[in-house]
Amino acid sequence: MQRRIEDYALIGDEQTAALVGRDGSIDWLCLPRFDSGACFAALLGDDDNGHWRLAPKGAGLCTRRAYRPDTLVLDTEWDTDEGSVRVTDLMPQRDRAPELVRIVEGLSGRVTMRGMLRLRFDYGSVVPWMRRADGHRVAIAGPDSVWVRSEPPVHTWGQDFRTYSEFTVAAGDRVAFVLTWHPSHEPRPPLCDPFEALRSSVEDWQAWAAHCRYDGPYRNIVVRSLITLKALTYRPTGGIVAAPTTSLPEELGGVRNWDYRYCWLRDSTLTLGALLEAGYLEEAEAWRNWLLRAVAGDPADLQIMYGLGGERRLTEYELPWLRGFADSYPVRVGNDAVEQLQLDVYGEVIDSLSLARRSGLPFRPHMWAVERALMDFLSTAWRQPDEGIWEVRGPRRHFVYSKVMAWVAADRAVRALEDDPRLGGDLAGWRAMRDEVHREVCERGYDAERNTFTQSYGSRELDASLLLIPRVGFLPADDPRVLGTITAIREELGHDGFVRRYSVQATSITTESTDIIAEGPGILAQSSSVVTEEHAIDGLPGGEGTFLVCSFWLAEALHLTGRTQEAREMFERLVGLANDVGLLSEEYDPVAGIQLGNFPQAFSHIGLVGTALALFGSEQAG
Repeated sequence: MQRRIEDYALIGDEQTAALVGRDGSIDWLCLPRFDSGACFAALLGDDDNGHWRLAPKGAGLCTRRAYRPDTLVLDTEWDTDEGSVRVTDLMPQRDRAPELVRIVEGLSGRVTMRGMLRLRFDYGSVVPWMRRADGHRVAIAGPDSVWVRSEPPVHTWGQDFRTYSEFTVAAGDRVAFVLTWHPSHEPRPPLCDPFEALRSSVEDWQAWAAHCRYDGPYRNIVVRSLITLKALTYRPTGGIVAAPTTSLPEELGGVRNWDYRYCWLRDSTLTLGALLEAGYLEEAEAWRNWLLRAVAGDPADLQIMYGLGGERRLTEYELPWLRGFADSYPVRVGNDAVEQLQLDVYGEVIDSLSLARRSGLPFRPHMWAVERALMDFLSTAWRQPDEGIWEVRGPRRHFVYSKVMAWVAADRAVRALEDDPRLGGDLAGWRAMRDEVHREVCERGYDAERNTFTQSYGSRELDASLLLIPRVGFLPADDPRVLGTITAIREELGHDGFVRRYSVQATSITTESTDIIAEGPGILAQSSSVVTEEHAIDGLPGGEGTFLVCSFWLAEALHLTGRTQEAREMFERLVGLANDVGLLSEEYDPVAGIQLGNFPQAFSHIGLVGTALALFGSEQAG
């Protein structure tokens, strides 16, 4: 049976996460962090690459499943000829070691359960040595050690490098399994009480969800998205990963498979805004503080993404022993896009710090110093071509969205100085830059014949990121050029009512290369060259689905232009794409009716929360 991305549910402990299938199999889990090697990697290979299935003997997909209200605790239930049974999966917030808890509860009759555990370290490539110790199963290989126990003990046996268990539960019976990881050179950590872990996890999650200030329509799906963002937060540092997975394909059988277990600067403003408006100031401050630490250093070395703790080296390589989800090869670890120049991130960082300042988050003395340094670099660097927001692997271009975000950076810096001249900075220079960027974008990034902004200078292609022009304040929502851009994007990038981020077809592109040679703050030389070539927009073969966050951007853009009813109808369609437990991936294929890309995707859930707050926040306030 072919698995679908949306067949999975998420559990996690705010340091890593697991994906649980409808058949009761955990097919993805990296320990001890989101970006660690996976000990269950069947998601990207087959069962021999590691998984843990716990289900009624002979059963297939579950009868139903759901999160307990306002939690990340998952209940999966089967109705069988023998009776009914529930498996509850959770990862309690850790004191020391990561733990995965699975509790089997008989609901009616007497149901025979079957468990099959295959532990495979290093993304399914290492078969550990298994032994018994103190009544537990212990798996050890290199730096990794995993203990598996049950309460009460059940009969287990090993066969073909797998561990099996079989037991029967009657109504009211409960059997708990606990998987605990620790470094193999350290002693086993203290045992947790699985039933107490369940109780406290439910209470903790529900208490956290109760702080949500939003009480408008679709509150349940908004809270589910916020819980998902919380689950994708690496609690020790405050960083938020784009997704807990790598290499889930943007096209089944294609090569657009990337590692998203890192923290992207491009998400910063939208994430911060959603957290602040929803009432999660602690999480917003932790994200802001992570941002400040990550971007510290030479502004010329600013990266588009960082590791969970702000790590810079995210070298990309392939795992040849994994065939990929739905045979979508290669499977990649790391992300070479970290080396790209994306000028929009300067605007997103400065906009985030501006939002944090306006929202009253605690002041950090070095915040303004960071912003000044970024502006000093951007004041000349904004003229360069770059790889753009979507990390294209084709030639650099003058992407319009990158220029718009350079304008945002200058605009927010100017406003900060106007509000508080004591901060200090080049007010006149930044004003001049703001005006020059705006003028250039309106002249070179706008197609007057078609009444739309374009993806890059000299191109006729469109880009869904241009939907953010009114949101960031570059032009008012009722400007004819904004209205024309929204219409053009709907017509040219729309697919069954949803939006692709750009066209992936080959096209004629005019590129301009500007080389700047500098020493200290002074420019010594500058040269430019213009070339027209035939290129695929992103330099990659194949296609992709519609991009969910771009579709949410369209809904919000429609709302800003007064077409609120259309916006709400689109929002409802987008919400309807979430799987049965409320999760969204990166993309959606309207033809096949399936989700695509890494899952669940923070950007998609940020888009959902932001659009709900924009559409219904005024109702709530009223």
